[in-house]
Amino acid sequence: MNNYRFIISGGGTGGHIYPAIAIAKELEARFPDASFLFVGAKDKMEMEKVPQAGYKIEGLWISGLQRKLTLKNLMFPFKLIHSLIKSRGIIRRFKPDMVIGTGGYASGPLLTVAASKGIPSVIQEQNSFPGITNKVLAKKVQKIFVAYDGLERYFPKGKIIKTGNPVRQDLLNLAAYKDKYLGFFDHNEDRKTLFVMGGSLGARRINQLVEKQLNFFRQHNVQIIWQCGKLYYPEYKKYQSEFVKVYDFINNMELAYTAADFIISRSGASSVSELALVGKPVIFIPSPNVAEDHQTKNAMAVVNKQAALIVPENKLDAEFEELFLMVLNSEKMQYSLAENFKELALPNATKDIVDHLEQLLKTKAVAP
Repeated sequence: MNNYRFIISGGGTGGHIYPAIAIAKELEARFPDASFLFVGAKDKMEMEKVPQAGYKIEGLWISGLQRKLTLKNLMFPFKLIHSLIKSRGIIRRFKPDMVIGTGGYASGPLLTVAASKGIPSVIQEQNSFPGITNKVLAKKVQKIFVAYDGLERYFPKGKIIKTGNPVRQDLLNLAAYKDKYLGFFDHNEDRKTLFVMGGSLGARRINQLVEKQLNFFRQHNVQIIWQCGKLYYPEYKKYQSEFVKVYDFINNMELAYTAADFIISRSGASSVSELALVGKPVIFIPSPNVAEDHQTKNAMAVVNKQAALIVPENKLDAEFEELFLMVLNSEKMQYSLAENFKELALPNATKDIVDHLEQLLKTKAVAP
């Protein structure tokens, strides 16, 4: 039987959406006759990104709890009940063989209903510190796929399987893009290249840092590929020059990674997993505006292995220049950071996850 039916739920951020899509694509490659349905939160980015990837999606009226008393918090119980009822309808209508959650608010009610009906259910946790949705679901699901050590503090140990995070397979052989990136970015091979990435929407504090340090980079003959984000592009496009290439969003990330000698990045889970495959010296600037400060925890899991550097936002003005020059002027440090980071890479994450899903399906098939 290859005409399996899968429901996949994950969203709110790219860090939840892209792993979900990667898992779907690997399942589709193995089971061409399978059917897929994504479930997300209404008005979140998955409602756009998933159809762009070629999959159907339904939206739930659900959002998270705010840290202070708000109208949204007062509405939460009604949204949760509404989402549980709609999830029951979706599962009854679609009749999935398996339900997969990759984080985000919508996966909570959906997997709760699936597990209560005995449908094989799994979650994939990208971060070193799990979100509240996956913490709640951990007791209900059969398997929990993780990317970091030490998650038994939050999840039942017997359910945890360390696979890494699903990433794009085109990052496994960056050498293939070496001849393409020079023309794409119109770059000078005699200069070192810094790639700055703050996510698809951009990161205000990182953009402010780059703007402030433009003369500093130029003085040290460093050219910049600057993905400033769609929100900030109108403000920063004026800096486009021979030294600085400004983009709202880069679709050809493999070319930017290939071009880079150094990278400045947020430390969302998907970014950390991709950068391990890339194997370049990285300075992480974690976002302080995320739940439980999990970006700092993600970054420190790498920094503690001497595989990257970190500067908190509140220390950028005091520490950035010295730290950057330390890396720029030491080929030994550049090599050490890159090699140590590569050792942390788990390039077969998607395939490993789907191997386990396939085994779970077979177990279900032979169950009495």
